[in-house]
Order: sequence, then structure tokens, then C-alpha cells
Amino acid sequence: MIKIGIVGASGYVGGELLRLLSNHENVEIKYATSNSHKNEKISRIHPDLYGLTDLRFSDRTPMEVAQDVDLIFLALPHGTSIKYVPDLIETGVNIIDMSADFRLKDPEKYPEWYGFEHNYPDLLKKFIYGMPELHRDQIKNAKYIATPGCIASSSIYSIAPFLSLSLNDNIINVDAKVGSSGSGSGLDESKIFSERFNSIRAYKPVHHRHTPEIEQELKYVSNKDIKIALSAHSVNMVRGILTTSSIYAMDDEIKLWSLLRDFYGNEKFVRLMMDKKSNYKYPDPKIVIGSNFADIGFAIDKYIKRIVSFGAIDNMIKGAAGNAIQSMNIMYKFNEYESLIMPSLFPV
Repeated sequence: MIKIGIVGASGYVGGELLRLLSNHENVEIKYATSNSHKNEKISRIHPDLYGLTDLRFSDRTPMEVAQDVDLIFLALPHGTSIKYVPDLIETGVNIIDMSADFRLKDPEKYPEWYGFEHNYPDLLKKFIYGMPELHRDQIKNAKYIATPGCIASSSIYSIAPFLSLSLNDNIINVDAKVGSSGSGSGLDESKIFSERFNSIRAYKPVHHRHTPEIEQELKYVSNKDIKIALSAHSVNMVRGILTTSSIYAMDDEIKLWSLLRDFYGNEKFVRLMMDKKSNYKYPDPKIVIGSNFADIGFAIDKYIKRIVSFGAIDNMIKGAAGNAIQSMNIMYKFNEYESLIMPSLFPV
């Protein structure tokens, strides 16, 4: 049994960590912090947990939390975790950071993509990218995990297996459709119902901050310098991401399915969508909501010689809390699938 603390537990990602870990047989949630909801019942902010926990939000600092736990989750905004991590490391606590502050290995990328100087390049080397399907062996011996971004996760899962092919162009176009929870629980005018409903909004058509993260991991698996042309759209759903990627390469359908099966082997949380008689012959966020699955599929465009690869995930689970907990399970040699094996919700 390990004791954990969740810093920033009142946000959507913090809420998913609480929900998924509430039934984990090897975890005791010691603290869930929120400066704005001190002493309030967790279920007041996360009503799905009503009757399941008596825990209240604490306003303890990350350093105070670290004194009493084995592992700390930092569910904080980008640019905030970096303020605490150097001191937290000195306490000896294990860390899973949900922000982007330690995802990128190159500190020079941070000013351009996140707007701040990264002054701890030595710590970037210590954090392991928390995508178990790619980094399981490294995660086994890790003390510090940086969880992937949600759009990055869907993109990487659906592109990586095809990079062993001969590419006609090292530029891959990614079109991402993202539910409203992807922008967090904070309020601004663009998120109110009358602005968001019935809308498909191109909110980041260029220079999306997940771009270098995707490029980094695709180079890790292929040793190829891939350029990602990413455009992101906010769509009329709460949860879920669909990425549609154009990979300029060609092979026959049997070979491509073989690539996917070889790449993911027996990975429990990666599902290959290949039932042409189903209503869902291609990946669709609707059928992963509430689960830790990443659904992958493709279509072949012979006219322009490209593979159209699809990835669908629940952005709050496989795109955030699910991968974090899966990484935690591997770190502590628990059953890797503990608290994560559940079917998606259908219909939603």
C-alpha cells in the first residue's frame, strides 16, 4: 500500500485521478489539495464521487504533502510544476507531473512553445515520458514521470506504427478534434454554453504546443526527423479526442494491419478498429469515453498515396489520468491494469 497526494485536485484531471484511484487496492489517497476549495468535501466539486469518499480538500503546499506520501501527482497548470519540482526532488518523494513542464527533453523548446525559460535541463533528463506502450522498461525504474499531452497521445499512438514505412514526405498533417474538457475547468467567455454549443472552432490552427512533443516521441520510435503540421478544433462534445493524420506513404492493407499488430503486440489498452460491418468502422471518441483505451484505425488513399490514420481517446483518461495511473502501477510493480480495466460508456 502506498500513500499518495494529488496537488491541484479540484480540476478535471485531478477529479479523474481521484475517481480512478478511489478503488485502487494498493493506494491510499492521503491528500487532495485545492487552494480555492479548502476544507470543502471533494464530492461538492466532483459530484461523481458523492457517497464514495469523505475526503476534503486541503490547502497544504506541495512540500507539506510530500512529507507524508510516497508519490505526489502534480495536476497543475503548465509553468507551475517547475516551481515546486526541484525542491520536491530533494524530499525523495516520487513524482508524476501532469503538466508539460518536464515532457520535452530539449530545454530550448520551452520559450517558443510554452513561453517560459526552462532552467532545469538536468531534471528534464530524469523525467520519463509516461506513455507505457513506448517507455515501459524505463518507467519500471523511474522515480519521476511526465505524462503526455492529450492531443499528443492520440497522435503518437496512431502515427508511430507507420513510421517504419518509406515516407514520401517527412511532414505529417494532423487534424485534431477536441471536446470541451480538454481546455480545463477554468472559466472564460469562449467556454460558455451559448458560445460553444453547435460550434466547430479552429482554436489553434497553427503552432499548437503539443507539436514538439509529438515530434520528439516519433523520433524516439523511428529515429526519423518528422515535422508535424497540427491544427486543433474545439467540437461540440465534452470528452474525447479524434486525430486524423495524413502520412504520405503507401502499402497494401494486409501489410498495414500487420504493422499495427506487430507494433502494439498484446497491449491491452490499444484497440485496432477493423470491423467493416460495424457502425464504428473507424475510431470514434464516442466509443472510448470513460475508458483507458486508445482506438487506432486507418484508410488508404491510393489517389494521393497516403495513409489516413485515426486515433480516438478519452482525453481525461488515456490522454491524462489513465496513462499516469498505468505508469504508477508499473513504477510500483502493481498489476499494470489495476483500476483501469473498464469498458467505455455507451451510448453517450
